Amino acid sequence: MSADGRSARRTAADIASAVAAGEESAAAVLDAHLAVIESREPDLHAFVSVLGDEARERAAAIDRSVAAGEPVGPLAGVPVALKDNLCTLGLATTCSSKILEGWRPPYDATVVRRLADAGAVIIGKTNMDEFAMGSSTENSSSGPTRNPHDTAKVPGGSSGGSAAAVAAGFAPLGLGSDTGGSIRQPAAFCGVVGMKPTYGAVSRYGLVAFASSLDQIGPFATTVADAALLLEVIGGHDPADSTSLDGPAPAARSRLGEGVDGLRVGLCAQLLTGAAPDVAARVHEAAEALAVAGARVEEVSIPEFDYGLSAYYLLAPAEASSNLARYDGVRYGLRVDAPDAAAMNRATRTAGFGAEVKRRIMLGTYALSAGYYDAYYGQAQRVRTLVVEAFARAYADHDVLLGATAPTTAFAIGSKADDPLAMYLSDLFTIPSNLAGHPAISVPFGTGDDGLPVGVQVLAPALAEPLLFAVAAALEVATPQEETVP
Repeated sequence: MSADGRSARRTAADIASAVAAGEESAAAVLDAHLAVIESREPDLHAFVSVLGDEARERAAAIDRSVAAGEPVGPLAGVPVALKDNLCTLGLATTCSSKILEGWRPPYDATVVRRLADAGAVIIGKTNMDEFAMGSSTENSSSGPTRNPHDTAKVPGGSSGGSAAAVAAGFAPLGLGSDTGGSIRQPAAFCGVVGMKPTYGAVSRYGLVAFASSLDQIGPFATTVADAALLLEVIGGHDPADSTSLDGPAPAARSRLGEGVDGLRVGLCAQLLTGAAPDVAARVHEAAEALAVAGARVEEVSIPEFDYGLSAYYLLAPAEASSNLARYDGVRYGLRVDAPDAAAMNRATRTAGFGAEVKRRIMLGTYALSAGYYDAYYGQAQRVRTLVVEAFARAYADHDVLLGATAPTTAFAIGSKADDPLAMYLSDLFTIPSNLAGHPAISVPFGTGDDGLPVGVQVLAPALAEPLLFAVAAALEVATPQEETVP
């Protein structure tokens, strides 16, 4: 692997197979990826911490297990980048916020334990928008992450660090969280595969909460098959999470080779309205590719989606205002001393939270306040129900839906930082799936007029991950062959 990451495009499955067979050591795989990080990380800032020493210990343990003939798991020796809102035992988990600076959790998130059981090597904790609130990874206490394809552009958010890490070859796999598109939108901007599972298909235990009814952990990868493999590793019931679905992990790879012949695909008008012409052109090309592969593609209109953005930006801040009340200077994290408890609480939160987090706490608190609850929060919940019902009608006639992941390709760093509404519109096409709790995936499909990656989004009903990945795999095969390796 060269230090610029261009030969880092081996799949995770290939790496795990080579390590498990003793054909390559986990230590050598790790060292190669650390060399790429050393070369490009200063320009990209994908990580808040690179876990070199811990990762080397882990790789050595895997190599000892291989030498002893012990099973090492489906991700043996594969480096994985973790978003810094996933708890890691004894390792700093900050959510890119001053208020959690230096906090070391006393436990691992369930997905972190499952990665360890599968033989993965955690290579670092990735940068993010503070508490996952943002669409550009600019709202971080440690500074912005840059897009590997063009360092003047954002990588998307809030999981921009994980998307950038996978795109740059720092790790074959990454984990992020998706509350309103925070996996899929950065995947589109960085030219990688990013997937949000069905709500409850992956345990949220150990995920620092933003909006609990919307948050879901999911994979980043360079291939659809690798993303499916990672989902199978992290998914499945967890008794520690009360929202966890009672069942095994989705069999995400079970239909990868089936193709799309005979499938009914709905090209959704609302998932194109407002898209830049070059992005819309790629989506239409993707629809044509599916039709050539045997799918029946029809245009579909789902007007309820037009209200999703407004509903989301009431519901998510309302839940955030409740979830973030625990950061009070008493239990853990930052504490700014003051003469009394109220003043200490106010000073701590003033110093510890960034501007976007404060904005959303205030929005959410207002929406939940007496006299406004029914008009705002209650109404947003009713809109959420309408979105769920609209999805049900659409899926009565279509197996999957197709649209753009984001309205544009990656935008310039700083270009939307002072315009929250313009930033929020970056989530326009991804939010409906979060409101409904359904799975969705972003697949790279060519480039825009600026040469930057475009993501095409596939949406499917709850628990239809195998179908979702089958369609994504068909798109992957048909992807225009422009050079998009950063």
